[in-house]
Amino acid sequence: MEKIPILKMGRFLLVTIQVDMHDQLAMQLQENLTDRIVAVRARGVLIDISSLEVVDSFIGRMISNIAAMARVLDAETVVVGIQPAVAITLVELGLSLEGVRTALDVDRGMAMLQQQLAGQR
Repeated sequence: MEKIPILKMGRFLLVTIQVDMHDQLAMQLQENLTDRIVAVRARGVLIDISSLEVVDSFIGRMISNIAAMARVLDAETVVVGIQPAVAITLVELGLSLEGVRTALDVDRGMAMLQQQLAGQR
């Protein structure tokens, strides 16, 4: 089975989704990511979905769930690289991605996480 890599970058975790997401892979990512947040005491998670061309309601909810779980574990989540078609789909499905911060690219997303961490000190 495919596995999405979770990279540690300082106090943050970087997840770059390079494959089409299906329900089981999304659930595995959620479990692996929460385990990794605890293991490395991550303060932030950046999820790059720039390669995703399609996001259905289940995947959208999983992204929201990941962000909510990360918050409970004291980590902020930023999703970057949302394609215009994906944004339109999320709005049409009525998914607001509550609690999920977004940025255009990885650089801006990392800057958001660093600002958040600096503000908590």
